Amino acid sequence: MRSCAEVLRLLAQRPRIDDEARDMLAFLVFNLRDIYRTIDESAHAWDERNYWKKAEALREKWRWTRTAADRLEALIHAERWNDAPEMLLSLVPHFQGITVTSITRDADWWCGAHRALQRQAQKKQA
Repeated sequence: MRSCAEVLRLLAQRPRIDDEARDMLAFLVFNLRDIYRTIDESAHAWDERNYWKKAEALREKWRWTRTAADRLEALIHAERWNDAPEMLLSLVPHFQGITVTSITRDADWWCGAHRALQRQAQKKQA
């Protein structure tokens, strides 16, 4: 969550979508998917104990991460860069509880993420 909050803050400071911003957007896709995957694994543990209501409540609370990742990925693949600011603004409320006083991540965290996302899409199509 912290990584996403930092990247959102950095993207908000950018005047345009350049190559590094594309990497940051793809980085967000990967992180949002990982968040949902972790939540789903936790929910699965509840399912195994027959606490299915708790499991579904947990999944429902965090479903936005999977939906946002899918929407952001579609935006990236369609190269709809003008739609990125609106999409990013829709994510901000989910990260309001995270205070970012200093940036602890650097470009090493997201460098090459856009290319990796493109490769992943090509593998899915093949």
